[in-house]
Amino acid sequence: MTDPNRLSATEAARLIGAGKLSPRDLMESCLARIATREPEVRAFAHFDPDAARQAARTAPSGPLQGLPVGVKDVLDTADMPSSYGSPIWAGWRPRADAAAVAWTRAAGGVVVGKTVTTEFATRKPGPTGNPHNSRHTPGGSSSGSAAGVADFFFPLAFGSQTAGSVIRPAAFCGVVGYKPTFGMISRVGSKLMSDSLDTVGVMARSVADCALFASAVSGRPLGDPDVAPGRPPFVGICRTHLWDKADAETQALLERVADTLARAGATVEDRDLPPECAALEIAHPIVMNVESARAMGWELATSRERISDQLLERLDFGLAQTDQAVVEAYEVFARSQQAFPAAIDGLDILLTPSAPGEAPAGLDWTGDPVFNFIWTSLHVPCVTVPAGTGRNGLPLGVQIVARWGEDRQALAWAQWVAAAIS
Repeated sequence: MTDPNRLSATEAARLIGAGKLSPRDLMESCLARIATREPEVRAFAHFDPDAARQAARTAPSGPLQGLPVGVKDVLDTADMPSSYGSPIWAGWRPRADAAAVAWTRAAGGVVVGKTVTTEFATRKPGPTGNPHNSRHTPGGSSSGSAAGVADFFFPLAFGSQTAGSVIRPAAFCGVVGYKPTFGMISRVGSKLMSDSLDTVGVMARSVADCALFASAVSGRPLGDPDVAPGRPPFVGICRTHLWDKADAETQALLERVADTLARAGATVEDRDLPPECAALEIAHPIVMNVESARAMGWELATSRERISDQLLERLDFGLAQTDQAVVEAYEVFARSQQAFPAAIDGLDILLTPSAPGEAPAGLDWTGDPVFNFIWTSLHVPCVTVPAGTGRNGLPLGVQIVARWGEDRQALAWAQWVAAAIS
């Protein structure tokens, strides 16, 4: 049998349900992999193998069947520190789990540890390297979750996205990332930065795994993406007004994938975003940084010297915004959200890049969210699926975008795309 740590979540759950695999054996396989690779990958902010073993022995029955889960260190855990990627909160022990973590445990999921996040899920990166080449970033801010799923530490992980922090690291690490419709997974108990943008999402090694996990923690029925739909999709190729930010290999990738989908039976056409969405390039950072600065009132008042210069620059930018600029930014959000349905009228999904290209070299920058922040601002569901490798042998992905609330459809069509291009 395949090493248990390399099984998809859905396959591992099936084997556990059939009595052919135990949660304990699955956990031991994951722990062995972690022991071998964690010194190089450095995915964990907190990791206690004995506690993980004990949790696997006592996990309740449920849809997650004792599956190991990595939890991004912006989600509170009652039995582990929650440091939010900041020295200000080092060693902090919350009294309660975040809602998403509590529902994970209730569904039978086993928290392996807390995964590395950038500082408050915004700026200064942690030590995590890309498992495909540790000299390159895994992306961020959900760095440890993406790297851990990709390197077989755990089959499921939480991320969160304010600009591109689920989709981009998942693409850089060659796994599936799913940013749900805004608010679908509860944010209660997370270190919230931007109330208008922060979205809890999930990562896994298949689309069906993401659907299983997100359904278990949200209570929303997301179906089985492995069940083939009755027809091919209607797909809009959306390059956005920022197309010149895409590397040549990403531009070629999108054209190649579009041709492949057409050959597989999809109806494919070019589709532009409404002109209102172009203004999100200015509005998004205003909303994000204004809200983040207000959310960090206590840290700014008591521990400003322990906030990185990179983050302070953005917080000060937020605090310096005029009332007029803030009002106009929120109006851009409202107009863009109202205009977006026209961009997808008559289509099932949009197809767009997940990132400008491969993961950049170095660990000081997690990459550009230029192909993510629009969809986060629009509050719509997005899924990235692996789509080959670039010139340096690092993963590339393509992103599937659907209408607000159509998460089940987004996942189903993402699996159709993944199967067509595999």
